Amino acid sequence: MGKTTGFLEYPRQGPHHRPVPVRLRDWREVYEPQSDDEVSIQGARCMDCGIPFCMQGCPLGNRIPTFNDHVYRSHWDQAADQLFDTNNFPEFTGRLCPAPCESACVLGISDSPVTIERIEYEVAEHAFAHGLEVARVAATHTGKRVAVVGSGPAGLAAAAQLASVGHDVHVFERSDAIGGLLRYGIPEFKLEKAILDRRLAVMEASGITFHTSVCVGDAATPLEDLQRAYDAVVLALGSTRPRLIPVPGAHLNGVYPAMTYLEAANRAVRDGETSVIDAQNQRVIILGGGDTGADCLGTVHRQGARSVVQIEILERPPDDRPDDQPWPTMARIFKSSPAHDEGGERRFSTETLEFHGDEQIERIVVRDATSNETVVMSADLVLIAAGFVGPELEQLGLSGEPFVTSRATLSVDSEWRVDAFEGPAPVFACGDAVRGQSLIVWAIAEGRSAAAAVDAHLSQRASVLAAPVAPYSLSW
Repeated sequence: MGKTTGFLEYPRQGPHHRPVPVRLRDWREVYEPQSDDEVSIQGARCMDCGIPFCMQGCPLGNRIPTFNDHVYRSHWDQAADQLFDTNNFPEFTGRLCPAPCESACVLGISDSPVTIERIEYEVAEHAFAHGLEVARVAATHTGKRVAVVGSGPAGLAAAAQLASVGHDVHVFERSDAIGGLLRYGIPEFKLEKAILDRRLAVMEASGITFHTSVCVGDAATPLEDLQRAYDAVVLALGSTRPRLIPVPGAHLNGVYPAMTYLEAANRAVRDGETSVIDAQNQRVIILGGGDTGADCLGTVHRQGARSVVQIEILERPPDDRPDDQPWPTMARIFKSSPAHDEGGERRFSTETLEFHGDEQIERIVVRDATSNETVVMSADLVLIAAGFVGPELEQLGLSGEPFVTSRATLSVDSEWRVDAFEGPAPVFACGDAVRGQSLIVWAIAEGRSAAAAVDAHLSQRASVLAAPVAPYSLSW
């Protein structure tokens, strides 16, 4: 695929970043645009490798060599047709996915892999800009009604797939706006909300109905009511219970879960106001070195923090792929996000011991695992970005077997059904509520798979929808 000798002729070249002093003054996305010619050259680097391991690395099974070849030849409409056939939201994954496909790229064995994620982004944006088809719209209607609870990537993917074959789909979101963590958990500089709203408008035009500020499971909207009103229910609740750090002083003011901070910041940006948790002139400590920690880092920079230190309990990853994580696995290697280029200190192999202060956080005590030295650091704001421990199930009245797995996630069978539910309509589940905290590409893949299972149940035949993955609990 691509140009036969392209991988020998062209180096990997992603988009340039906007200058740090410029981008810290606004909340726009950090990348400069690339020209069509520049993107086509990157498509030319795709090798005729014979076995496209990149497709196996992608949970969606995107036809990566095919759309790379179309991009190389400037056949943008054909590239879009291939991409949207397997991925409902490439404009999201092209911005937010950590690209396990690139880790599995054959070229990556001895060179830098193809810029698959960015090519995906460019194909999606080209499609929107030129009026190409970006969603499958049903020609007929089945008369079946499906309720989807949760409007994150998994719920939206399930909704889009079910609507594409003619089911009447209603999405319920407990927040005041649709999008789940895409709306309030991802900073504007990684995903401008106009991109999300653009997709939601497409989905509404295809017949999907969105309901906000509806908390399924409370007295006003019991789950049983949805089972009576709809032919099937899909739970796409996400994994939203934060993993906290149970050390002395964790109750102090100024210590927040990362998502509490990010939601406040996103709402403030939307409303043009100062966040209720503002980092301006604050000494900030971020506990956690993953993507959420980096999101916090970029946010505190834009709010004008006095200083910021990001702390990770694990040791610094190696710069190159270690021997025990061979290609084509997604290796844990040292990475920097654009937020790290903007400033701040990073500490690895550091354990949090205590928080100190009267009522407000003033200091944090940590231990350097390498030297065994105890360090006291001043802090006005501490953000805990240590991940998540499962979905919030209590409001739905779900606890213990047979509803919950040993990983505190929803238990489903091989057809994505939560068998423990009784009632007039079956209940299905997908995404992080089943898998646990994971990648956006896995959420979309599971939403698509659950939609295929729902469609098969409603139509009493093999579904025409793609089912790229099996439930997590059955895939080991």
